[in-house]
Amino acid sequence: MADSFNFELVSPERLLMSASVTEVVLPATEGEMAVMANHAPFMTTIRPGVITVKEATGETQRFVVFGGFADILPSGCTLLAEAALPVSDFTKDALAKRVNQANTDLGNAANDVARLRISQLIADLNGLSAFAA
Repeated sequence: MADSFNFELVSPERLLMSASVTEVVLPATEGEMAVMANHAPFMTTIRPGVITVKEATGETQRFVVFGGFADILPSGCTLLAEAALPVSDFTKDALAKRVNQANTDLGNAANDVARLRISQLIADLNGLSAFAA
């Protein structure tokens, strides 16, 4: 059995999860990464995507996140999300609102750097369509 560690998923609205887990797969800006017990200390930004959490009990939970950052230590991982919710609560309407807002922001972008950043956000959001109910 894999070693467990503490994991917390926090959004501005609430604590979504605080549990002993064996693995967390994060949508890091650099690419998806798996975090396990005794991971080297690391901080990373999070892009919009799905987090998969394997609890020490054997259950798996999934959450949609819309950015943030993760603080990873050998003894635990804390993800501070800009916004997050269980995959089961994620709807096509909520996704459409976020994509529409991003498209509006793209049209109002002040420069190429902002347009590139917003274009990547739109691509990440469109990648979540498979998870929207």
